[in-house]
Amino acid sequence: MKTKQSFFKDWLSKAKVTLIALAIVTLTISSCNDDDNSMQPTQNIVTLAQGNSNLSTLVAALVKFPDLVTTLSGTGNFTVFAPTNDAFAGLLTAIGQSSLDDIPEDVLRDVLQYHVISSAAVRSSQLTAGPVATVGGESITVSTSGGIRLNGTVNVVTADVEATNGIVHVIDAVLVPPSITPIVGTIVAPAFFNKNFTTLIAAVKAASPTVLQTLLNAEKKTLFAPTNAAFTAAGITSLPNEATLNAVLTYHVIGSEVLAANIANGSSSAATLNGNIYLSKGTAGVFINGTTQVTATDITRSNGVVHVIDRTLLPPSQTIAQIAVAASTSSSPQFTQLVAALSKVPTLLDAAGAPGNLTVFAPTDAAFQALYAAVGVADLNALEAAIGNTKLAEVLQHHIVGARVFSTDLASGSVGTLNQNVTVNVSNLTITDGNGSTPAAGLIGASLNIHATNGVIHAIDKVLIPTGIL
Repeated sequence: MKTKQSFFKDWLSKAKVTLIALAIVTLTISSCNDDDNSMQPTQNIVTLAQGNSNLSTLVAALVKFPDLVTTLSGTGNFTVFAPTNDAFAGLLTAIGQSSLDDIPEDVLRDVLQYHVISSAAVRSSQLTAGPVATVGGESITVSTSGGIRLNGTVNVVTADVEATNGIVHVIDAVLVPPSITPIVGTIVAPAFFNKNFTTLIAAVKAASPTVLQTLLNAEKKTLFAPTNAAFTAAGITSLPNEATLNAVLTYHVIGSEVLAANIANGSSSAATLNGNIYLSKGTAGVFINGTTQVTATDITRSNGVVHVIDRTLLPPSQTIAQIAVAASTSSSPQFTQLVAALSKVPTLLDAAGAPGNLTVFAPTDAAFQALYAAVGVADLNALEAAIGNTKLAEVLQHHIVGARVFSTDLASGSVGTLNQNVTVNVSNLTITDGNGSTPAAGLIGASLNIHATNGVIHAIDKVLIPTGIL
């Protein structure tokens, strides 16, 4: 039988054990609670990306759009597929650009929104095979066999990175929306993915769908791509109607691949999908229709080649005669005397309105007035009376070359006209007539290369006189 003292000792020993056990349980519970707290995310999706140096390009893209930053920094349940820096570098290589800053903002925004699911924060274990709708309205195709793969080729390399407002899955390539995918690698891509060509892309979108289909099909072709500034240089400050856009855009496309080295030296022509263009290749480079210069060449893509140009090409729609007549009746009339003179020689007027290849050195009205003063007559009728209709015809023929010669095709020396030769001096842009009159006629720089369906007009500041007329 235990004494009171031994009983008390036993009770005290058991109490100590119980207290120790309670302390251990309490510490364990406390430790578990501490661990749970440490596992809770503390950063939103944007701050999480900002803290990861491997996602710095993604962050640089996001900050271009403050509204996207605000949305992904706020409350919500988002799933974001985050491309690495290497993934963005791969995209830039694929689209032929050197920086995100080159990409038009609307295109970059579409790409970024294609990486965001706003309906829920979805863990990798919750992803199921099939389409998943993104913020941009286009779907990503998910496959789960052998790991998470998106659109067949993009891999999730780090899954389930938790943020306060969603889940981030790091991926090894940039996802390209299905609406954009067909453009990648084609001759449309260099313009589509570069903000210097947004007017061209807007024109293509506003034109008939067949224009884009033609540019994207697999057949090899050549595209002369005008920059935004090229449209302004051609006087196009707003997009015309669809029919006009179709005509203009197809005038920039040759139905075969023509590299810069394949363009012949000197003057040549090439058939576009909407008529011929005329090329001049020399030491100054390659020019088209006299005024448009090729500024970058041989951007090769899967279905052809792109050459960049500094002035949009406009297909001619009027003959030389129609252009002259329209100018003579405009609000600021020009060439009124030339039109009147041609009207006195019907065969020449007919030639100026007929199909063919002609070059007309067109004297301004001031040039005719100076001639009248020099001869001492009042007007064209008096000039015809003084020299006769035959000699008037010879004067007009002295202004016409029987070939299409743009200013970039001119070379210093003798040039044959329909009546005697003239002498061209390219260095100072003058033409000496057959009569050797001084000073020589000057080519007017702002009025060169007026392109017609049957030739080209160059304005000059003096009437050319062949020998034996005056």
